[in-house]
Amino acid sequence: MIAIIDYGAGNLRSVVNAVSKLGYQPEVTSSPSDLLNAQAVILPGVGAAAATMENLKRLGLASPIQRFIAEGRPFLGVCIGLQILFTGTEEGGWHECLGIIPGRVRKLPSGLKIPHMGWNQVKQKVSHPIFDGIPDGANFYFVHSYYVEPDDESLVSGETEYGIPFCSAINKGNLIATQFHPEKSGEVGLKVYNNFIKIALGARVGSRQQN
Repeated sequence: MIAIIDYGAGNLRSVVNAVSKLGYQPEVTSSPSDLLNAQAVILPGVGAAAATMENLKRLGLASPIQRFIAEGRPFLGVCIGLQILFTGTEEGGWHECLGIIPGRVRKLPSGLKIPHMGWNQVKQKVSHPIFDGIPDGANFYFVHSYYVEPDDESLVSGETEYGIPFCSAINKGNLIATQFHPEKSGEVGLKVYNNFIKIALGARVGSRQQN
């Protein structure tokens, strides 16, 4: 099962449509047990990281997400789904997040039009299966006012320029997350979802071979 986490944020339907267009049948869920039983999890979202964390905790989903990722299982975070993976966010003062990736979420520099909204290039910093079939410098769709700053720069797999160069994609094993919205990014965005699902299926096969 490919689980798409519903914690009360918008944009779920476009993610479901993108995955369904690829021929898969994702399950939208707010259930911790569904999450832990999934073979792959997608955490999309729009809005503020602090409110997202509050909703995840209220629904009992924060700890299962941490456990799922700690077990090395395939997880894709999108936009806020990237930001809440970090130690904390500066949005609205300091708020602790899931603490999976050491680092913080910072506001884009003053003087820029905020939010950063529209198409922008993603420079691939590493060769990773999530970018299979996607040219370096491809354009993806962004809507955000904050960006992530990981302590370990080796986790940055994609970088984008908007006033400053910022991390627009990370990967750590089977944990992948993007600041851009693949579901709003046309064919290259569909390739991101398809590549993630292929990674998830490969991880399942690899697990069976080890047993």
